[in-house]
Amino acid sequence: VQLVESGGELVHPGGSLRLSCTASGFTFSGYGMSWYRQAPGKERDLVAYISSARGSTHYADSVKGRFTISRDNTKNLVYLQMNSLNLEDTAVYYCNTMPPIAIDGVDYWGQGTQVTVSS
Repeated sequence: VQLVESGGELVHPGGSLRLSCTASGFTFSGYGMSWYRQAPGKERDLVAYISSARGSTHYADSVKGRFTISRDNTKNLVYLQMNSLNLEDTAVYYCNTMPPIAIDGVDYWGQGTQVTVSS
Protein backbone atom coordinates (compact mmCIF):
# COMPACT_ATOMS: atom_id res chain seq x y z
CA VAL A 1 0.00 0.00 0.00
CA GLN A 2 1.22 3.46 -0.86
CA LEU A 3 -0.38 6.88 -0.69
CA VAL A 4 1.62 9.80 -2.07
CA GLU A 5 0.29 13.31 -1.62
CA SER A 6 1.58 16.32 -3.54
CA GLY A 7 0.74 19.87 -4.48
CA GLY A 8 1.08 21.65 -1.19
CA GLU A 9 2.96 24.94 -1.02
CA LEU A 10 2.96 28.42 0.43
CA VAL A 11 0.00 30.49 -0.77
CA HIS A 12 -1.46 33.88 0.12
CA PRO A 13 -4.90 34.22 1.72
CA GLY A 14 -7.56 34.03 -0.96
CA GLY A 15 -5.40 31.87 -3.18
CA SER A 16 -6.01 28.42 -4.61
CA LEU A 17 -4.20 25.10 -4.71
CA ARG A 18 -4.91 21.66 -6.10
CA LEU A 19 -3.63 18.69 -4.15
CA SER A 20 -3.14 15.28 -5.72
CA CYS A 21 -2.87 11.83 -4.19
CA THR A 22 -1.63 8.75 -5.99
CA ALA A 23 -2.75 5.46 -4.49
CA SER A 24 -1.39 1.99 -5.08
CA GLY A 25 -1.43 -1.45 -3.52
CA PHE A 26 -5.18 -1.80 -3.18
CA THR A 27 -8.25 -1.77 -5.40
CA PHE A 28 -8.65 1.99 -5.55
CA SER A 29 -11.97 2.01 -7.34
CA GLY A 30 -13.53 -0.06 -4.60
CA TYR A 31 -12.87 2.41 -1.80
CA GLY A 32 -14.26 5.73 -0.76
CA MET A 33 -11.42 8.21 -0.47
CA SER A 34 -10.92 11.13 1.86
CA TRP A 35 -8.67 14.07 2.47
CA TYR A 36 -7.69 14.79 6.05
CA ARG A 37 -5.60 17.57 7.52
CA GLN A 38 -3.62 18.11 10.66
CA ALA A 39 -2.71 21.57 11.85
CA PRO A 40 0.14 22.10 14.34
CA GLY A 41 -0.88 20.96 17.80
CA LYS A 42 -4.26 19.66 16.64
CA GLU A 43 -5.90 16.35 15.84
CA ARG A 44 -6.09 15.08 12.28
CA ASP A 45 -9.53 15.97 10.92
CA LEU A 46 -11.59 14.81 7.97
CA VAL A 47 -11.84 17.51 5.31
CA ALA A 48 -13.63 15.86 2.39
CA TYR A 49 -14.86 12.46 1.24
CA ILE A 50 -15.80 10.98 -2.11
CA SER A 51 -17.50 7.62 -2.51
CA SER A 52 -16.11 4.83 -4.60
CA ALA A 53 -18.80 4.36 -7.20
CA ARG A 54 -21.18 7.26 -7.69
CA GLY A 55 -18.72 9.87 -6.54
CA SER A 56 -20.99 11.36 -3.93
CA THR A 57 -19.16 13.85 -1.75
CA HIS A 58 -19.16 15.18 1.80
CA TYR A 59 -17.30 18.15 3.23
CA ALA A 60 -16.42 19.48 6.64
CA ASP A 61 -18.39 22.63 7.38
CA SER A 62 -15.19 24.66 7.52
CA VAL A 63 -14.39 23.98 3.85
CA LYS A 64 -17.85 23.60 2.32
CA GLY A 65 -18.22 25.77 -0.75
CA ARG A 66 -14.46 26.35 -1.03
CA PHE A 67 -12.97 22.86 -1.50
CA THR A 68 -13.87 20.24 -4.08
CA ILE A 69 -12.82 16.60 -3.97
CA SER A 70 -12.69 14.50 -7.11
CA ARG A 71 -11.19 11.23 -8.27
CA ASP A 72 -9.94 9.49 -11.40
CA ASN A 73 -10.37 5.75 -11.00
CA THR A 74 -8.49 5.09 -14.24
CA LYS A 75 -5.34 6.61 -12.77
CA ASN A 76 -5.81 5.84 -9.05
CA LEU A 77 -5.80 9.55 -8.29
CA VAL A 78 -7.80 11.67 -5.89
CA TYR A 79 -7.70 15.47 -5.97
CA LEU A 80 -8.57 18.31 -3.65
CA GLN A 81 -9.20 21.67 -5.26
CA MET A 82 -8.91 24.36 -2.60
CA ASN A 83 -10.14 27.88 -3.28
CA SER A 84 -10.42 31.00 -1.13
CA LEU A 85 -7.77 29.67 1.21
CA ASN A 86 -7.46 31.27 4.63
CA LEU A 87 -4.97 31.12 7.47
CA GLU A 88 -6.94 28.36 9.21
CA ASP A 89 -6.37 26.05 6.24
CA THR A 90 -2.67 25.81 7.08
CA ALA A 91 -1.98 22.14 7.80
CA VAL A 92 -0.43 18.96 6.51
CA TYR A 93 -2.93 17.33 4.18
CA TYR A 94 -3.25 13.57 3.83
CA CYS A 95 -5.36 11.31 1.67
CA ASN A 96 -6.59 7.92 2.76
CA THR A 97 -9.46 5.55 2.45
CA MET A 98 -12.52 5.89 4.67
CA PRO A 99 -11.85 4.51 7.24
CA PRO A 100 -8.07 4.79 6.98
CA ILE A 101 -6.15 1.80 5.69
CA ALA A 102 -4.81 -0.38 8.49
CA ILE A 103 -1.75 -2.57 8.14
CA ASP A 104 -1.26 -5.11 10.91
CA GLY A 105 -3.81 -3.19 12.93
CA VAL A 106 -2.05 0.16 12.60
CA ASP A 107 -3.46 2.99 10.49
CA TYR A 108 -1.23 3.68 7.50
CA TRP A 109 -0.59 7.28 6.44
CA GLY A 110 1.49 8.73 3.67
CA GLN A 111 3.92 11.58 4.21
CA GLY A 112 1.29 14.23 3.56
CA THR A 113 1.75 17.53 1.80
CA GLN A 114 2.22 20.84 3.60
CA VAL A 115 -0.16 23.69 2.82
CA THR A 116 0.82 27.02 4.33
CA VAL A 117 -1.46 30.02 3.96
CA SER A 118 0.33 33.19 4.91
CA SER A 119 0.49 36.81 3.88
